[in-house]
Amino acid sequence: MRRDLPYALSGLALGALLLGNSVLAPDAAPVRPVDVVLILAMAAALAVCRRYPAVALLVVTAAMLALHVRVHPGVSAAFPVLGAVYVAAWQGHRLTSALASVVFLSGFLARDISVAPADRPGQLIAERTSLLLGWFVAANVAGLVARQRRAYLEQVEQRAIEAERTREEMALRRAGEERLRIARDLHDSLTHNISVIKVQAGIAVHLARKHGEEPPAALLAIQEASGAAMRELRGTLDVLRAPSDGDGIGLGRLGELAERTRAAGVPVQLTVTGQPRDLPAEVDQAGYRIVQEALTNVARHAGAATAQIHIQYAPAELTVSVTDDGEATPARPVSPGVGLRGMRERVTGLGGTLHTAARDDGGFAVRATIPLDAPA
Repeated sequence: MRRDLPYALSGLALGALLLGNSVLAPDAAPVRPVDVVLILAMAAALAVCRRYPAVALLVVTAAMLALHVRVHPGVSAAFPVLGAVYVAAWQGHRLTSALASVVFLSGFLARDISVAPADRPGQLIAERTSLLLGWFVAANVAGLVARQRRAYLEQVEQRAIEAERTREEMALRRAGEERLRIARDLHDSLTHNISVIKVQAGIAVHLARKHGEEPPAALLAIQEASGAAMRELRGTLDVLRAPSDGDGIGLGRLGELAERTRAAGVPVQLTVTGQPRDLPAEVDQAGYRIVQEALTNVARHAGAATAQIHIQYAPAELTVSVTDDGEATPARPVSPGVGLRGMRERVTGLGGTLHTAARDDGGFAVRATIPLDAPA
């Protein structure tokens, strides 16, 4: 209601302006109760213009045309229509805004021509109509520019959120790649030489005992030290080659993710079919990230909606599905953003497929199918 207050105050101010102009204009007709009702209808429509822009624009256009025909308050009758046209274009109702502009201008011009006295030059009517035409074109263009700017700012904000969310994941992946590089370097530079030392020391000890001689203490120490060094080096390489996902991101933590989403105000239902089992690390992490991004989109764009998560384990593939009953419809296609493109790249990188589309009965659906035996 607080966000609607500026619109309501604007409607009241324009209503007062129309009443004052109708009283003061020399060629205006007397204001009757019906005219006051038309002004009040205009003010009420502007009060809800933010939530119902198309309906409000139609009501304002009809009320102001009727007031212009009955009272003729001058060009001030166009001010409420200009404001409603701007808001409707800003909210994406481009065709409705253009049609309302054409209808109001046509009615305004037709009324001026029909009541114009014979001695009144047509140049005045043409100039006033041209001025109104420029105003309406400017209102439509300004609304479209404001909508494009809002979409750009939302895209920038979404990219910043996505970068913040994936920064830790990228750091862990780079750390894992660095660990693997170090493991390869250690293996190439140390393992071979230590293995040669251990084998040669073992052969020397074996030959000494075969000839009935006691091996030198230094030789026994070399054999023992090389064996211990090999064991420690293998342990170090195993640690370096371990998966880099230190925080354990995976489908096993979907319960925590669902609880956090519920706490944010979005009801979530989680369903698991099939036999849960250990998955490849890349598939496990990808499934979690897809659900996380889909729930983020539900919270940001679906309005008051309920989300359903369905995880299906099959012998050869994993299916992750997230649907909601929000505001998306096939008639209002969703433009792919950074999140949807990121999900698609993640799934296709694992040899899977991703389907995202608005549902026929309202809402949005995300369905990813990832094979379990395909190389990443």
